[in-house]
Amino acid sequence: MAAQTEYKFFEAVEKSFDKAAKFTNWDPGILEQIKQCNSVYRMFFPVKIGDKIEVIKAYRVQHSQHKSPSKGGIRFALSVNLDEVMALAALMTYKCAIVNVPFGGAKGGISIDPKKYTPYELEKITRRYTSELIKKNFIGPGTDVPAPDYGTGEKEMAWILDTYTSMRPGEIDALACVTGKPVSQGGVRGRREATGLGVFYGIREVCNMHDMMKKVGLTPGVEGKTVIIQGLGNVGYHTAKFFREGGAKVIALAEFEGAITNPDGLNEEEVFQHRKKTGSILNFPGATNITKSLDALELPCDILIPAALENVINGENAPNIKAKIIGEAANGPLTPDADEVFIKKGVLVVPDMYLNAGGVTVSYFEWLKNLSHVRYGRMEKRFTENMNTHILSQIEELSGKTVSKKEKEFILHGADEADLVYSGLEETMITATKEIIDCWKSDDKIPDMRTAAYIVAINKVATSYNELGIFP
Repeated sequence: MAAQTEYKFFEAVEKSFDKAAKFTNWDPGILEQIKQCNSVYRMFFPVKIGDKIEVIKAYRVQHSQHKSPSKGGIRFALSVNLDEVMALAALMTYKCAIVNVPFGGAKGGISIDPKKYTPYELEKITRRYTSELIKKNFIGPGTDVPAPDYGTGEKEMAWILDTYTSMRPGEIDALACVTGKPVSQGGVRGRREATGLGVFYGIREVCNMHDMMKKVGLTPGVEGKTVIIQGLGNVGYHTAKFFREGGAKVIALAEFEGAITNPDGLNEEEVFQHRKKTGSILNFPGATNITKSLDALELPCDILIPAALENVINGENAPNIKAKIIGEAANGPLTPDADEVFIKKGVLVVPDMYLNAGGVTVSYFEWLKNLSHVRYGRMEKRFTENMNTHILSQIEELSGKTVSKKEKEFILHGADEADLVYSGLEETMITATKEIIDCWKSDDKIPDMRTAAYIVAINKVATSYNELGIFP
């Protein structure tokens, strides 16, 4: 019996790249340069865990330096391998280009199961990893800026920052060496929910396009749409929250232990608290259990959002998917084989490489905040409120009418940091969506939205390389 072919994530990214490159006119040499990972750092380092010494395997890949610094998250998972990290670094390059964030792509990972270590042991591993990156100049505000990813969060980013500042004393912009930090350590408000909110903004914009909805047989707008979400981590939770608040109905949630469904809708916070209490999303009051998690993806719905790991929808299960729209909140949840199935079925796939760019967009805002050394809104919030108060009082005086208390509070409110972050993210996602759709419409031979997104990315990165004059 022939062995099953191993799925190679980086090859899948290259395949999508090649598919799109045919629609561009760039020199093959420039295209080859864009495809390759510029710098690959694989490391092994010893850490004392309990009474034993463990050798930890880790990676950092800088895919492109067409813009500096390079940018990308760090994930802690046993599944971390070089192929995955290279693929995710490449996707970061294209993602940043599409949403006009001036970074090259990078990614990092440590091959461990974080659940098997105490917080103190995880801190030792994270700090040692950071020191290894510093030794090789693979981290810094102007060279390479990590961020959280699967298995990491604010706590790990704070350890990275502290290690960096202790080894680089006196560096004035040191806070900008990593993003996704706690607000008290230079983080930005709105970062935690950024990826999920970006997913919502991106799909909402697609749903507001009448011609796109006509293609898939749906009415315009998010309101009333049925949604299935795989993954109740940070991204899945906030995606569910914003869709529910936007008037959609989340009819199923899937996690690794199984899935639950309720045609009347699920509240993500209630499910989260249930899971916290019982250790599982299963047996949630009013919901029906689905033993096999992946079966939930095949339920009838309008919008399916895989928000967990890569390669969950492939050539085998894609024909069973009944959703009209698939929003890739995770990185690489669909294989190229699945793409081909959905093109034939007329399913609209909104691709990961821009849809989950909310995280890196708000990371960019955090990086800018750290470099400017001032909180967003600090300079103008009070001025805006005073000016709005004056304008409103003049209107009331001239009209002889009084604005209601609720409306008055809304009008007088000056934008704080989270308001500005949300606004910047919304603008970014709307602009990127329109750019990709315009590209898709420009040539009827472009098969899908993913290919259009790659074309947009390739054109931007190639233009940057060309203007750098590195090809004499």
